[in-house]
Amino acid sequence: MGGLAPDNDQPMPAQQQQQIQAIWHEIERRTGTHFNHDFWVNNIPRRSTYPACRAVIATGEIQSDNKYPMIEAIQKAYYQDAKNPSDDRVLIQLAADIGMEKSLFSATLNSRETHSLLQEQLQQSAALGAQGFPTLFLKTDAKIYPLAYGYSTEEQIKDRLSELVSKSNKG
Repeated sequence: MGGLAPDNDQPMPAQQQQQIQAIWHEIERRTGTHFNHDFWVNNIPRRSTYPACRAVIATGEIQSDNKYPMIEAIQKAYYQDAKNPSDDRVLIQLAADIGMEKSLFSATLNSRETHSLLQEQLQQSAALGAQGFPTLFLKTDAKIYPLAYGYSTEEQIKDRLSELVSKSNKG
């Protein structure tokens, strides 16, 4: 987990909301992906990504094979269904929707252990130099190489991978 924004119950400033909305429009333009812009009308946006990060960690701790379905559920809830993944109630319902037991998930979501695991993962992300997301790394036996910081096309990622392979063949 890389969590961009710590826990915060304050409404996101209007300027920041506008910046993020502009980013959504740019992503739509570049990729053809559709966002549900009702999010900005139906919710009180908060700049708080740590709850969603803890939800993925909690899911993995309870049932590791549900980790990726939880990531997908959070992404869909936020970008397509205009639900706020900063809200525990939304995350708890998403967990139930992917077959997890609500009370166990709820207890694990904000447990001391889950908070600690998130801090460990944030430190690992920082140590790797991940400052924006998505970030993609290639891990070999010898080293970890950055492939992409932020949005990259498939072609850009392939080019970077080819560049790394070429360098390793020379060295």
